[in-house]
Amino acid sequence: MTQSRRGSIVIVGGGASGVSLAAHLLQSPSSSLRVTLVEKRPEFGSGLAYSTSLPDHLLNVTDKGMSALAHDPEHFSRWARERGFVQGNEPYYAPRSLYGRYLRELLSELAEREPVRLRLVQEEAVSITPSGSGVEVSLANGASLVGHVTVLATGHDDQPEADLAFAIKTEFVDSGGIDRTAPVLILGTGLSMVDAVLLLEARGHTGQIVAVSRRGLIPSPHRPGSPIRLDSADIPLGTDLSYFLNWFRQLVRDTEARGGDWRDVVDGLRPFNQRIWQSWSTSTRRRFIEHTKAWWDVHRHRMAPQIHARLQETIARGRLRLVAGRLADVTSEGDSFRVTLEHRQTRHAETLSVAAILDCTGIAKDVSASSIRIVRGLIRQRLARPDPMRIGLDVTTDCAVVDADGRPSSNIYAVGPLTRGTFLEIDAMPDIRAQCARLANLLTA
Repeated sequence: MTQSRRGSIVIVGGGASGVSLAAHLLQSPSSSLRVTLVEKRPEFGSGLAYSTSLPDHLLNVTDKGMSALAHDPEHFSRWARERGFVQGNEPYYAPRSLYGRYLRELLSELAEREPVRLRLVQEEAVSITPSGSGVEVSLANGASLVGHVTVLATGHDDQPEADLAFAIKTEFVDSGGIDRTAPVLILGTGLSMVDAVLLLEARGHTGQIVAVSRRGLIPSPHRPGSPIRLDSADIPLGTDLSYFLNWFRQLVRDTEARGGDWRDVVDGLRPFNQRIWQSWSTSTRRRFIEHTKAWWDVHRHRMAPQIHARLQETIARGRLRLVAGRLADVTSEGDSFRVTLEHRQTRHAETLSVAAILDCTGIAKDVSASSIRIVRGLIRQRLARPDPMRIGLDVTTDCAVVDADGRPSSNIYAVGPLTRGTFLEIDAMPDIRAQCARLANLLTA
């Protein structure tokens, strides 16, 4: 497709992925380029991840890794230092609300610099219809936008899936009317659970919090280290999962024997994670999701040391109890729920009454049941299909959305968490900005 046919690009989603993509697209000198950014939330930039106002909700990596620009990896760190937020050389885990402000300011600078080439539309995009020369994006207010290309950058679902309709997302704790003295159940024990615990405590909740997941593991803390140096030839690409895990564990043992830390191995492997995932068969990927991902996540997606220490204190005080098991049954009882938890090792069934159930399960179980209207519509129209694990949309390595018949689209693309079936590790900013830079180069080349 020629540049002239890709001159008008509509980005659906104005959170971190959308802002990063817009910034990379506008690196192009083309005067014919037009970028329209559509966002349904009250403000651009923050999205779901960075809309929190709680100071204790910190980024999970330091300022050094949070630039939205692939060509300027120190951009956020420099922005934070210029405003006095970072002083000295200690690792700085910024509040997520501050990072939302950074994204908003970045977008404001782009809008001021590019008043002709960048347009911001504050409305929900509800459907996409291919046309002879491109696509038409319909908005909830009845208007529509026409472009040569549409890119979905909608991020994570903001509503629980259908089978968890009784639960609420962490973002809605304030409006949930939760009894502050009553127990609360959290589904999931990852980083989203940590956010939920911090928010409940900040809102004065004093009842016990019970968090359940299959393994009952919480994320590990960051520690200073030195990632090991690896070459792609060192990594057993395309092997089965057992072979790969044995290789990985041996690499950890060798590193620790030399005085290193398992974090050095995990961080050294990071540049190759997407290639490893893409080298696996569908069955190997499925086994990883079902049996290994929970273990991987607590080591790969770590938290700020101060937050980890606070969480451990909360556990020690008995305010937070972790359960390795599953939610076996739930029954509504007026303003509360009666739940049954089946413990993993003993199969013991524990019944308790809770004021609320929070969905912090993370990865989507079935993208076709997504709470994001435009995503569901694309699948119904057969313009898109779920990836084989159904954890995102099926996309090519160039981010082109694949339709129900297996054909990659020439004018509908996706970036960010929606593409996890192809990339898996596509939640963190370093991965998202690299993906956005590659797609921007493709669309403007």
